[in-house]
Amino acid sequence: MSKKVKEIRIKNRKATFEYAIEMEFDAGLVLTGPEVKSLRDGKASISEAYCFLTDNGIKIKGMHIAEFKNAGYVEQIPTRERSLLLNKGELKKLSNKMKDQGYTIVPMELFFADSGYAKLKIGLGRGKKNYDKRQDIKSKDVQREIDRYS
Repeated sequence: MSKKVKEIRIKNRKATFEYAIEMEFDAGLVLTGPEVKSLRDGKASISEAYCFLTDNGIKIKGMHIAEFKNAGYVEQIPTRERSLLLNKGELKKLSNKMKDQGYTIVPMELFFADSGYAKLKIGLGRGKKNYDKRQDIKSKDVQREIDRYS
C-alpha cells in the first residue's frame, strides 16, 4: 500500500513581476508541528511576506500560515517571524549583495522537498521600473499570440 502525497507548492506570483531576480536559494524553515500540518493542507500565503537579514541569520515576516484546528492547547500565531536556514556561504553572498543599493530578498515559492522538510525558495533581486513591467506584459502577449496560431 503506497502512500500518495500531493505536491504542495505555494507561489508568490507577484515576485517575478515586481522584481528582476538575479539569484535564487532554497532555504529551510523553522516551524512548529501544527504549522507543518497546516502547510500540508495548503493553508498558507507568502504574497505579503518579505525577508530581512539579522545579526545571526535571515528571517521572514508576514508569511501567513493558518491555524491548525486540531492543535490542542498549543498557541498559534499565524503571522509570526520565522527563521530561515541557509549555510554560511549563502548568507555571506546575500549580505554582500544587500549592501548594494536597491537589492531585496523576495520569497518566491513554498514547497516540501523530497526529504519531507518544508523549504522556501527565496530570490535576490532588484525592483523593476514601470517600463520593464510593460515590456514583460508585451512579450507575454506576443508569445500568447504566437502559441495561438501555431
